[in-house]
Amino acid sequence: MRPNLKPYAWLSIAAAIVTILLKTWAWQATGSVGLLSDALESLVNLAGAVMALWMLHVAQRPADAGHAHGHGKAEYFASGFEGFLINLASIGIGITAIGRLLHPRPLEALGLGAAVSIVAALVNLGVARVLLDAGRRHNSITLEADARHLMTDVFTSGGIVAGLAVTHVTGWPWLDPLLALCLAIHILKTGCELFWRSVSGLMDASLPPEQQQAIAAALEPYHAKGIAFHALLTRQAGARAFVSVHVLVPGDWSVRQGHDEVEHIEADIRRRIPHAHVLTHLEPIEDPSSFRDADLPP
Repeated sequence: MRPNLKPYAWLSIAAAIVTILLKTWAWQATGSVGLLSDALESLVNLAGAVMALWMLHVAQRPADAGHAHGHGKAEYFASGFEGFLINLASIGIGITAIGRLLHPRPLEALGLGAAVSIVAALVNLGVARVLLDAGRRHNSITLEADARHLMTDVFTSGGIVAGLAVTHVTGWPWLDPLLALCLAIHILKTGCELFWRSVSGLMDASLPPEQQQAIAAALEPYHAKGIAFHALLTRQAGARAFVSVHVLVPGDWSVRQGHDEVEHIEADIRRRIPHAHVLTHLEPIEDPSSFRDADLPP
């Protein structure tokens, strides 16, 4: 059973609050639109982390009569919501940046702004690495999406610092909003990717190619025993993978012999695909109707 992942969401919430305070202070001190865009993205981080906490709470509920396959898909709502908020923030940043491009003004206290951005970036970098590691170990799209968003924030902060430095050297105030506009486009791309990944999960997308190859490798040794397979179906639902396959064995096998082989097959798949729910259907290989299952691929 997957451990409680909610403490990671609380860590993300704490990091978002700290970086919002830091970046807002830096924006007010410098008047930088780039820093404003950075602060707005941290607000999105906070909203996404709160949503992640909620959906992780829902996802860990056990299966019940109304949700026989569990509540794992709730995690896709968190990543989809975060993708939506990222896109919303990028539009706001773009509008503000265009306004400042049309009406530029000099920036102040650039050294302070750069220092605060660096501190905020280090906070996000540390938390992102923790979340990404936990997301991969526990197969949580919610934690992974939150981590990747925080990493985007790290790169954004780095770009802001670079923009402040160039503005300080050149004295061109329009460079700051121009950089903010470029960052808005980059943030929009990240938001769209997160949103699309969530939609794919809710649409029961198949397992990624590397996991399907792992399943094929698990089934390969059984061909030498005269066993064939077809109608292999896979899907991902949050942290859980679902695999179903039809197992065709010689018709003269006993029920016990067929059952024992199916148990071994299911165990081999689960060893290669952690948290997988494996469903097999046993059929005689000599019967042509075994290969003619409605609505299933060959």
